[in-house]
Amino acid sequence: MSLATNDSFAGVVDTGTPRGVVLGRVARHLALFLSIIAVWEASSAFGLVDSLILPRPSAIVVALWDMLFVRGNAWYHMGITLWEALAGFVIGSVVGILLAVAAGLSETFRRYISPYVIVLQVIPRIALAPIIIAWLGFGTSPKIAIGALICFFPPFINTLTGLINIDEDAHEMFRSIGAKKSQIFFSLMLPSAMPIIMAGLKAAISLALIGAIVGEFISAGEGMGVLMQRYSFALNMAASFAVLVMLTVVGYLLFMAMEKVDDHLVYWRNDARMAAMSRKRAKAWRTR
Repeated sequence: MSLATNDSFAGVVDTGTPRGVVLGRVARHLALFLSIIAVWEASSAFGLVDSLILPRPSAIVVALWDMLFVRGNAWYHMGITLWEALAGFVIGSVVGILLAVAAGLSETFRRYISPYVIVLQVIPRIALAPIIIAWLGFGTSPKIAIGALICFFPPFINTLTGLINIDEDAHEMFRSIGAKKSQIFFSLMLPSAMPIIMAGLKAAISLALIGAIVGEFISAGEGMGVLMQRYSFALNMAASFAVLVMLTVVGYLLFMAMEKVDDHLVYWRNDARMAAMSRKRAKAWRTR
């Protein structure tokens, strides 16, 4: 009966237009989400699930409201964690991409740097966190360094892979017409590698938040990791889950921001954006 009802509802929402399809999907996901929350709330309310293991969703919402709008302490701690994550992401990604470009353009440099990158890759980077904190102290610097170290590898590996795996026929054509190395790089290698570079950056932005939180777990006096530890040690599981919800939302927003950057930079994967860019360039040529 419920399946028929859901199908009927989906049929009403999905009118065959793109808007109807989107609304139908949203409605189904929302119904599933609300069903899970309802079962979760009922299980906790009737004692089927221990609140120390899984607090009631209503209690998590109350804790969220308290931290965001009553006491407002979450904003300050979130700002600290966000700064550490973004700084680590920028530093790690820039260093990774620059080294990958150098390795992609120079086979000699690639042979020399590869063993060191492999060694750093196989080292459990989280295990380096206490050492980094011992080196840099207890401020935000070690958290940024941990984030940068974690964020380094996806952009490096993806950029290098994209640069050295270009289309050989296209490369030969560029060389046959006498293109300079800089022209080959900016007109062929970099555009060809951009999709995989952006994939590495999207992976790195997610890892940046993890690096900041791990650093705060080990040693910090402020940040969302500190709040998480503080509430967990006090067995305030509703507040702990509230912190987790906030971190999840921030991580999702960071990832979606990188998705927007990806759509803007790698515009040729989207037919509509490609057509718009072609019209823009044609208009620019006509006005010359």
